[in-house]
Amino acid sequence: MKTLSPPRMSSPPFLFLPSSHSTFYSTLLSFPVHRSLSLFSPSSPPFHFSLTQIPSPSDPSSTSFSLTVPTFHAYAHTGSVRAPLTYAYYGRVEDFDKLGSLGINVTGTVVLARYGKIYRGDIVKNAQDAGALGVLVYSDYEDYAKGEAFPAGPWLPQSGVQVGSVFRAIGDPTTPGWSCTAGEEECERVSIEEIVRRGDMLSVPSLPISGKDGEELHKAIGGQVAPDDWRGREGAPVYRLGPGPGVVNLTYIGNETLRTIQNVFAVIEGREEPDRYVLLGNHRDAWTFGAVDPNSGTAALLELSERLYKLQKKGWKPRRTIILCNWDAEEYGLIGSTEWVEENRELLTSRAVAYLNVDSAVYGPGFYVSATPQLDALLIEASKMVFLITYLHIERLGGGGTDFAAFVQHIGVPSIDMAFGDGYPVYHSIYDDYLWMEKFGDPMFQRHVAAASVWGLVALRLADDEILPFNYISYATELKGNAKSIEEEAAGCPISFSPLYKSIEYLKTAAVNVNAEKQALEEKFWGLSSRKDKSKVRELNDRLMMTERAFTDREGLSGREWYKHLIYGPSKYNDYDSKAYPGIDDAIEEAKKSNTTDAWRFVQHEIYRVARAVKQASLVLNGGLT
Repeated sequence: MKTLSPPRMSSPPFLFLPSSHSTFYSTLLSFPVHRSLSLFSPSSPPFHFSLTQIPSPSDPSSTSFSLTVPTFHAYAHTGSVRAPLTYAYYGRVEDFDKLGSLGINVTGTVVLARYGKIYRGDIVKNAQDAGALGVLVYSDYEDYAKGEAFPAGPWLPQSGVQVGSVFRAIGDPTTPGWSCTAGEEECERVSIEEIVRRGDMLSVPSLPISGKDGEELHKAIGGQVAPDDWRGREGAPVYRLGPGPGVVNLTYIGNETLRTIQNVFAVIEGREEPDRYVLLGNHRDAWTFGAVDPNSGTAALLELSERLYKLQKKGWKPRRTIILCNWDAEEYGLIGSTEWVEENRELLTSRAVAYLNVDSAVYGPGFYVSATPQLDALLIEASKMVFLITYLHIERLGGGGTDFAAFVQHIGVPSIDMAFGDGYPVYHSIYDDYLWMEKFGDPMFQRHVAAASVWGLVALRLADDEILPFNYISYATELKGNAKSIEEEAAGCPISFSPLYKSIEYLKTAAVNVNAEKQALEEKFWGLSSRKDKSKVRELNDRLMMTERAFTDREGLSGREWYKHLIYGPSKYNDYDSKAYPGIDDAIEEAKKSNTTDAWRFVQHEIYRVARAVKQASLVLNGGLT
């Protein structure tokens, strides 16, 4: 049977910047070969689902529908299963716990779960852990069709399906922690069997399906009525928990094969510090047309490259090197960016000033930013200079959903991810196209311009400011607030957060001192700076840059060793969810389940480990040996 390759936009040439190059990696990608789903219900004839999204005839993109990817889960397990259905709400750990408390056993069933709360790979993993034989994940109308469907409105049509990966790690599955360049004759790889054994690829088949198909399956599920908050929209069939009596036959055959991916870069070399890098990144691969994800970000990146070229034509050259990065294979598991970071780990660790990511530049209204805290003040200042930004929402970079992950969570580079809007209902479906963007995402395309503007302003400050505009007082304040939150969650437990609070105070003192040092040096710039002063500036900038690295630990998070950052990381149970102190949080969750002395001792160990990292950060910021 013929395998179908996801459409990939040709590599953008960064038309306006002459210094560009590409890197190529050999990576394991996943393609659908065969998919089928049939329902057998005692009261109805067999029903065979088409598993096809239906384009609107009035949408110009409908003429290209044949080029789009079939609905599938990348890296899903190849297999066929016939089993009764059970309903598991959003497929979270707590949802399966709720089913257990209600006496519902999902072992030996096919689980029907909704998109909308956690990463799809974690939905399948949770169902697998509960004993399910297969998983169907659908877009419930209550979540994705709350108004008029596209093209009349912005909401997901009945046949809309969210395609995506269920790979539960980051980077090429066969080279965890290292890279393999294309054409490399001898390259160490792990087998698919080992990837499955680690739990990064799953051992039960799964498929994404539409809201319409989800409701059809609900009609075939009997048993207890689902809890009130688990039910669908008004007029939906009664949601029940099962198992059965409806039985489904789910078949998925995939093809995992080595393919070459291509990252594209444009470099503007710095005039004074060419060995210090300010990196801006966006990915270009898309499951379907990708007007929002990622092409709104790619458009902003190309717009920015033109503006930088015009500055160069006027004689400008940045103090530090600016690198524009266009990543491949992000949708599969952040593969392009991760392979590049892993290949260049040591140089980036010693030279990268910051990484600024824009995945999808525009979803809709409102400007949302996730960042490491020392960049908060810079973001606020830059956003005030862009007319369309009236309010700035700043969150943290804990989740693993896009290309900043390798930079901040693996090697500790200060990072930012920014976008207009906070999600959109046609995500990863064929309806994410130009017409949707033109009608609902950004009708005047002003948000695209604004996104490129704030992206560029932040980059120019980081590339041109004599002293890096980092403020670690914000970091210390954030760490203290996070410590209080997690301490409250563990109230009454036999652990102490005192070591962590003490280290945070060290960091706050160091941050105050370094701000005073910055101010003193900046005052000298009004006169002629001596060579000695320039040396001091370089040394101070190195401390500001390297402090973030100190929050990483070579051993990584327990059970998730690739994630080295001890302050910010994804939730163990939801790759999209951001967690402060993820190692402590994971340990507390496990200790609450087992409630053993050893488990609580391990929680205390994690607290000490984070406290040591925070103290190391304060020492780096101070710049002196003890």
